[in-house]
Amino acid sequence: MEPKERIEELTALLTEANYRYYVLDDPRMPDFEYDHLLRELEELEEAHPEYAKPDSPTQRVGGQALSKFQEVTHPVPLMSLQDVFSMEELADFLEKTQDGRAVSFSVEPKIDGLSVALEYENGRFVRGATRGDGNVGEDVTENLKTIRSIPMTIENAPPRLIVRGEVYMPKKSFEKLNAAQEAAGKPLFANPRNAAAGSLRQLDPKIAAKRGLDILVFNIQLAVGVTFTSHSQSLEYLKSLRFKVIPYKLLSSVKEIQEEVEAINDRRESLPCDIDGAVVKVDDLALREQLGSTAKFPRWAAAYKYPPEIKETVVEDIQVQVGRTGVLTPKAVVRPVRLAGTTVTNATLHNQDFISQRDIRIGDTVRIRKAGEIIPEILDVNLSKRPEGVTPYFLPDRCPVCGATVERDENGAFLRCTGAECPAQLSRNIAHFVSRDAMDIEGLGSAIVEALIEKGLVRSPADIYYLTLDEISGLWKSGTTAARKLLAAIEDSKSRDFGRLIYALGIRQVGAKTGKVLASHFGSMDALMQAAPEELTQVPDVGEITAVSIYEWFRQEQSIHLIRRLREAGVNFECTRRVTDTRFAGKTIVLTGALSRFTREEATEKIELFGGKAAGSVSKKTSFVVAGENAGSKERKARELGIPVLTEDEFLEMLQ
Repeated sequence: MEPKERIEELTALLTEANYRYYVLDDPRMPDFEYDHLLRELEELEEAHPEYAKPDSPTQRVGGQALSKFQEVTHPVPLMSLQDVFSMEELADFLEKTQDGRAVSFSVEPKIDGLSVALEYENGRFVRGATRGDGNVGEDVTENLKTIRSIPMTIENAPPRLIVRGEVYMPKKSFEKLNAAQEAAGKPLFANPRNAAAGSLRQLDPKIAAKRGLDILVFNIQLAVGVTFTSHSQSLEYLKSLRFKVIPYKLLSSVKEIQEEVEAINDRRESLPCDIDGAVVKVDDLALREQLGSTAKFPRWAAAYKYPPEIKETVVEDIQVQVGRTGVLTPKAVVRPVRLAGTTVTNATLHNQDFISQRDIRIGDTVRIRKAGEIIPEILDVNLSKRPEGVTPYFLPDRCPVCGATVERDENGAFLRCTGAECPAQLSRNIAHFVSRDAMDIEGLGSAIVEALIEKGLVRSPADIYYLTLDEISGLWKSGTTAARKLLAAIEDSKSRDFGRLIYALGIRQVGAKTGKVLASHFGSMDALMQAAPEELTQVPDVGEITAVSIYEWFRQEQSIHLIRRLREAGVNFECTRRVTDTRFAGKTIVLTGALSRFTREEATEKIELFGGKAAGSVSKKTSFVVAGENAGSKERKARELGIPVLTEDEFLEMLQ
């Protein structure tokens, strides 16, 4: 790949990662991977400055402030640090900084949390802000006040003081929080850092107060009327003001510093909080001034980033879970092992290909790590420790929840349950069944659906049509009024067009348009159920894979049961809009611009009613384009390709 293309690719990847990490608190890219990609981009831009972009991630310290909090401009920027990934790189940094001089360095653990600035005026805490992009952060004062280790008042303080620290969630608090989340059926937090960031950004300080956050202060940003000669002196001063200060050691030789960096890593399990590295800083403040900073980071400090921690454990079992979409996901139950600050008991196995490629078997000793210190994964098997008699593992050919057969996903990587009434997929199946393009049942939102499932009133989509007023009236504060309205909507849905019902069944590969085409072609549920794959492939837009999917779905025991109960409930099984006039047969029509005589949906139905296909884009296969007011690029492209462009009136004449 050419340097320019790679720079553009890396810029896009890292910009997206920054957004998810700093703005959404939803990290997707592991830190170790991010750091290496950033290093690669820096080197490419240095070698090819003509391709560097002004908005490159290398020109930024971090992300951007969220709009839900008031912005705070930092009087002194909260800069990031240059990263080093090996002892050789660390030695290079130290030797270059010393330049033959006797220089002392402060060596500190790098806390994996959220960096903040605390501001005091005349000894009173007046404002706290997140780092944001280093220059502008978010005002989270009220949430910071809930952290008990932050002093609200300081005796003998300077007129104005700004200190920098790292807010984190202690391991015990994290385990307690996730236990509460699991008990409440809520999603678990990925790691303590993610939990701390989410807690500090809660709009309600009461929530933050319950999360057990803590802080370690590691720098003075501004201290009016107070001077220091060294960083260590400033830390001792902060201790005297009763701040909770980062632990540190003052060392001089390269060997001593490297040994302390390794020692911090060895102690990380015993620490109350997660760390992801060690920070090495020049202690002498005058030398710091002399060394200065780049646009991105100071030249007098470096962060040694620890590689992902890897440990051995034993696979005690392999369990298969069925997700909301029916995908079978295997997980390894492993002998508990402490990894990256948490106790790991399970590891993802992704799919059968992953298991087979690594030949993972129950009883194997495996090497395990956390991907980005978030999701535990198995790297490989220690074959020298494999017990005798263990056999290869294969995923079941039937759903472990409902017993229905499973099939390969369209991309070939996953197995999926085909059960129409599988309990694991119930919530998702019902949400699809009642959606707008399907049976369009107003009032059956996710909260009501979950309540119906929890009460045992709905175990399949067909159960919706058997609900009674007495059963559901207690779901709303308004009592029977909302319940009667829902029952009326359910009753009304029974007469929906047959094509909507086909789509609502959730057959793999069958979308809303295919449902309409199938309904029009076969005319009734009975005819569709009896159709062989060869007959199904005669329908436009139905290929061999879709035909087999439809054929096999109607032969599943759960599907037959679902259809029978829908029939008994009086749901329409006949097509009321069969194609009898084929004036648009074989034609592909594109609608563009604002139509005044009918909505886009109504026009599409007309086209399909007469055997045509409504497409969203113009191509050489387009038969003609119907252009309403303010038609844009689609009309221009049609004229460039010589495709006829009709006015709405001309289209209306064709319909008549």
